Amino acid sequence: MRLACLLAAMMLAPGALAAEVANPMQPSALWEDMRLAVIGTDEEPPVDPAVFDLDAPPRADNPALVPVRITQPPGAPAIRALALVVDGNPAPVAAEFTFGEALMPLDFEVRVRVDNYSDLRAIATLADGRKVMAGRFVKASGGCAAPAGKSMDEVRASMGEMRFRAAEEEGRQVGTLMIRHPNFSGLQRDQVTLLTIPAEFIQTLEVRQGDAALFTMEAGISISEDPVFRFAHAPGEGPVTVHAEDTEGRVWDQSF
Repeated sequence: MRLACLLAAMMLAPGALAAEVANPMQPSALWEDMRLAVIGTDEEPPVDPAVFDLDAPPRADNPALVPVRITQPPGAPAIRALALVVDGNPAPVAAEFTFGEALMPLDFEVRVRVDNYSDLRAIATLADGRKVMAGRFVKASGGCAAPAGKSMDEVRASMGEMRFRAAEEEGRQVGTLMIRHPNFSGLQRDQVTLLTIPAEFIQTLEVRQGDAALFTMEAGISISEDPVFRFAHAPGEGPVTVHAEDTEGRVWDQSF
């Protein structure tokens, strides 16, 4: 009888079951301490899936390459800016993004480093100035100190190379941009010399199609090595152009 009641409850409340098996954010003293500095207010932004959602794995296969996908349902209010935060990282603000109208409704993916079991959250600023939050709790550790995937010679030889792939899905263009860059966090060691590698990462990224801005990024140490960005957008006119700058003053420009 108890089993039958449980099964009936599960059938009647699929939303509750989904909430139980997902990885919702957990109470975070770290976030309480940093919230004012990150978003400029002590007021906790509401979590509203009708505006947007963030998906990340409950347990990361690779803490240095944790996929994050931010999506909006059709008709959701436009997101103009978004801060991506990993509470437990040494530098919690992974990146701050702005988005052009062509990316609405948002479907955007990026990969980040996660250094400790932590909430991974996004705080969106809407066109009317309201802030809304979404996030997941991710079990991962050591992502910021994980060794680079290539030798230093390979890193230097390919730094700044870009690849871009375009596809069409349900009437929208979907672009995937990859940039070769080690995005050193300042917490990694050279596997030959065992000396700490100074922080060195892509700090500014601008992506446009023709005259229209698609998105910009101001990043810190938590964006993954060889960063990859996947984004859906309305079809536009002209080439997709990319402008990237890193912390050492290097500049790369590419047109696709």
